[in-house]
Amino acid sequence: MRTKRLGRTDLKLSVLGLGTWAMGGPDWPYGWGPQDEAESVAAIHRAVAQGINWVDTAAVYGLGYAEEVVSRALAALPSVDRPLVFTKCGLVWKKKSVRQRLGAKSIRREAEASLRRLGVEAIDLYQIHWPNAATIVEAWRTLVELRKEGKVRHIGVSNFDVSELERLRSISPVESLQPPYSLARRGIEEETLPYCLEQGIGVIVYSPLESGLLSGKMTRERIDALPDSDWRKRKGEEFREPKLSRNLALAGRLRLAAARRDVSPAALAVAWTLKHPAVTGAIVGARRAEQVDELVKAAEIDVDEGLS
Repeated sequence: MRTKRLGRTDLKLSVLGLGTWAMGGPDWPYGWGPQDEAESVAAIHRAVAQGINWVDTAAVYGLGYAEEVVSRALAALPSVDRPLVFTKCGLVWKKKSVRQRLGAKSIRREAEASLRRLGVEAIDLYQIHWPNAATIVEAWRTLVELRKEGKVRHIGVSNFDVSELERLRSISPVESLQPPYSLARRGIEEETLPYCLEQGIGVIVYSPLESGLLSGKMTRERIDALPDSDWRKRKGEEFREPKLSRNLALAGRLRLAAARRDVSPAALAVAWTLKHPAVTGAIVGARRAEQVDELVKAAEIDVDEGLS
């Protein structure tokens, strides 16, 4: 699989990375319903075999569980084949209640806990999960210190806008940004992506399939049949009107475009996000190995402007 350099770092990333949000299972507020651990591990192994060289997770996914699944997958791989591991901080929990904490002491506790769960000596990319205007400066300084101490190798942020990236730049340049980006959600094109390109900030986008809406397989009936433990049914704005009708219509046009190219709608939707020069790579979420086989084809598709 082709690779791109992540911003100004020395990391050469495959243009696709494997996301583990759904691997966190159902037992937390943003779960995706039941998930089989053996299938999760198999999906990670298949991704590595297909040339994906990084896995993205977060402490909050499954309230620590997704990081443990990643650790079990890594332990079964020869060290030479192990992918880079990216994780995030800033969301903590008590029982099943999740809240944001970006104080220095909290982030340090999170980092140590993630290192233990992942079973690694250093986290390859450590990211602030969500911004908070009152505490992002303290949080960013803490990440800079963790990098100096060798506990993390690179530092980035997720879901930040340009004004927030600018606040951090005077402390230490942001190495990477992880924003949502898809054919259905293009808000970062106007300001954020040009800024990242200008500043040399690597961009790894998430939800290129808009949580399955652009997979070519989602229907109103399927949404209605989602288990109650699937966050999309309970909290997904894109899965409710008035956005749902627009998104399903977009998915229909995507299916037609994919059929003309003899590719899957999911692979085409992911490939579209990779065409922007600011984008280093896209996170693809797969819950089973066969889903990986479909999505990796996105790295080979040449998307023309006519799709958008």
